[in-house]
Amino acid sequence: MSTTAQPFLPLTRPTIDEETINGVADVLRSGWLTTGPKAKELEAQLSAYCGGRPVRVFNSGTCTMEIALRIAGIGEGDEVITTPLSWVATSNVVLEVGARPVFVDIDPVTRNIDLERIEAAITPRTRAIIPVDLAGLPVDRDRLYAIAQKHGLRVVEDAAQSLGSNWAGRKIGAAGDFVSISFHPNKNVTTIEGGCLVMNDEREAKLAEQYRLQGVVRTGFDGMEVEVVGGKFNLTDVAARVGLGQLPHLETFNTKRRELARAYFEAFDAPAFRGLGVELPPRDFAQSNWHMFQIVLPEQRLNAKRAEVMAQLHAAGIGTGVHYPAIHLFKVYRALGWKDGDFPIAERIGRNILSLPLFPAMTREDVARVASALTTILTVHSKA
Repeated sequence: MSTTAQPFLPLTRPTIDEETINGVADVLRSGWLTTGPKAKELEAQLSAYCGGRPVRVFNSGTCTMEIALRIAGIGEGDEVITTPLSWVATSNVVLEVGARPVFVDIDPVTRNIDLERIEAAITPRTRAIIPVDLAGLPVDRDRLYAIAQKHGLRVVEDAAQSLGSNWAGRKIGAAGDFVSISFHPNKNVTTIEGGCLVMNDEREAKLAEQYRLQGVVRTGFDGMEVEVVGGKFNLTDVAARVGLGQLPHLETFNTKRRELARAYFEAFDAPAFRGLGVELPPRDFAQSNWHMFQIVLPEQRLNAKRAEVMAQLHAAGIGTGVHYPAIHLFKVYRALGWKDGDFPIAERIGRNILSLPLFPAMTREDVARVASALTTILTVHSKA
């Protein structure tokens, strides 16, 4: 009796429909490939989604944070509080503008920055806070902005992963200060590469446009001036057309992600898995967009490292990811004075966090396959 091997299940895979593919072909045929009408159309739709706030699109969800810091006037000698458990871009942008990141340890349950620790880290040089909605689970916006307002700080929300999430019923992006969103292919909607920045008023939006393209301001047919030092951060119309095809499906995609997350919890509620000591994410089905499903391995109870678990899952045809190692332990940040033991919760979780496959095209059978393989592998390597 022959058996057919199951196809490889990746960590993530975008769902792009034929209408979008055909729309990209139309843009290619139009001859207008760089920033143009499609980018403006996407900005208008994103602005409508964010309650009419000004939105500008960019070629990444990294430059958006840097530009927000520049608009806020943050630079040399300033400090910006952020989390050590994020993609390194979150703190790299602080260094890029000449400021210093100040890390605050995380909450072990939400894995987001511990808001109770922030005020102790504020100094006379503190100018801003960059919180991160890890895996799409939103930081407590009420507590965050109460701290920011009390101390006169700007907030740059690293909402790269939380499009479609909400806090207390308010869409992420519809309120607050600066909100930076990513459209990388692993996000809940994509423009292939890209991002957007939600701002407070048209003055900030105009300045963002200058920073987006070399600081240039054009007037009339031939007038040109450069008032600030900008970069090359514009989004192409080709990419924008992908986003225009994706955005209408955001709620559908997120509904499917929630269904898959529930399936994971159902599978992991089995006694054979519960006894392994794995830490599961908060069961938030009201506010999170379930960008990722992340577990934390019980390192003290295993005789295998995370890499070995990942390798065995890969051999079983299942992709996984690490989101993320603790930022302050990278060489660049060690050279600035951080060391092992500075943020023990982020360090432990950074060593053991594991992202499991989660994307709209998955099925409940895929979830069951992941749960079964993971349970078997962890049981074999359990010290108990």
